Amino acid sequence: MHNWSTNEKALKKDRENYTAWKLEQLINFGLRDNKIKESELRRYFPKLNLDRHRKKFISLLLNERRSTH
Repeated sequence: MHNWSTNEKALKKDRENYTAWKLEQLINFGLRDNKIKESELRRYFPKLNLDRHRKKFISLLLNERRSTH
């Protein structure tokens, strides 16, 4: 993934913020060949800055998945 508007090298120094930023990018702009780990998504979900409708939809999916396991 390449993002021209973000200094990824500097951002990688803070692992928590980098991981949350990367998840936002994958969700907002497409996964391509990447996959998101459910455990990582659950961990960083509260920190993600997403469209409220998209965030609610993902929340519903995560809650549904939790209730079936």
